[in-house]
Amino acid sequence: MNTVEKALMHGLFVHLHHNIDQVIDFEMFKRLNQIVGKKSPGTLLIGPEANDDAAVFKMPGDEGLIVGKMESHCSPCVPRPYDSAATGAGGAMRDVVAMGGRPLFLLDFIGTRPPDEEVIVGPCGFKGHCTCGQCETMTSGERINLIVKGIHDMCKEMGVFVVGGGLSTSFSDIVPAVVTAVIGRMVVEKPLTKPAKSPGDRLILLGETSDDGNDTLYRAGLVDTMRPALALFKEEKQTMEAALAAIETGAIKACSDLGAAGIGAAISESVRFGGLGAEVDLSLVPVKKAGLSPEEILICETQARMVFQVAPEDAAAVIAVANSKNVAVADIGEITSSKEAIFKYGEKNVARIPHKPPSGLIS
Repeated sequence: MNTVEKALMHGLFVHLHHNIDQVIDFEMFKRLNQIVGKKSPGTLLIGPEANDDAAVFKMPGDEGLIVGKMESHCSPCVPRPYDSAATGAGGAMRDVVAMGGRPLFLLDFIGTRPPDEEVIVGPCGFKGHCTCGQCETMTSGERINLIVKGIHDMCKEMGVFVVGGGLSTSFSDIVPAVVTAVIGRMVVEKPLTKPAKSPGDRLILLGETSDDGNDTLYRAGLVDTMRPALALFKEEKQTMEAALAAIETGAIKACSDLGAAGIGAAISESVRFGGLGAEVDLSLVPVKKAGLSPEEILICETQARMVFQVAPEDAAAVIAVANSKNVAVADIGEITSSKEAIFKYGEKNVARIPHKPPSGLIS
């Protein structure tokens, strides 16, 4: 395995961000929800065991559907609290969009050290002392203000209400708890789902890619410093509106938001859950800056991006919708009948990600 394959497969098969079912018994909640479903006037259509981008619920007496997602962005708030709180909120909103919903309101929870205690904000934040000369010492209270401001600014840009939340200052760990929950309403009758549906479908990427966001590399132990993704406020709004407009055409067969591990995770998870494969040409990906390596394009976690799967005959129309909203868009590959995701840059092989982890990856 090369470096980017190691990082991506660690994220997909080992790290609990993508493998929460290793520690949480989803079947227990599935059984619970079946029991509750016999008594409740509402209906849970997509629950936690589906391992999709968000939950989907039908409210009693309501013809539409409700979408809900909770997301944490704890560790990234150590080196970059403002951006990471904003991208945590924005990521949860994109998960709602990925199911076909418009985000409507948000609740948040912040847990941190007492307000008067000092914290290190910057690349050395996890060490508790600065050796790089680039960090800032501030109070926990000042960091709380940055986190709240990040959430506030993303909600303001996206037109999402903040309706409540919680705060605890009894935490003692270096890493704060930063959690957001977003509720939205479907803009189409049926929810979109993550698994790939049909060989031959085109992969349409919305949004531009840069070199920010290396959380997956950091968690795999392949880099020394976490460099969280930057918050992209205007771009998030534009991508959301373009995505919802495309979804309303009825042409989208599967959809994923791009967060942790970027293009690599979004496409690899989709084809694995759908029992299919993919072939992607990373040289076709719209980029924010020249000179990005194929590996950066594959795994960096730049915000404000979505990937659609559409039938070949619908690709041009979906691209036209995104263009009409002034969002960068490109056809970057196709769904195949194989059992792996293959990422190339032109003729160069960059990574091959199978459906099952290689022997020895999981001990």
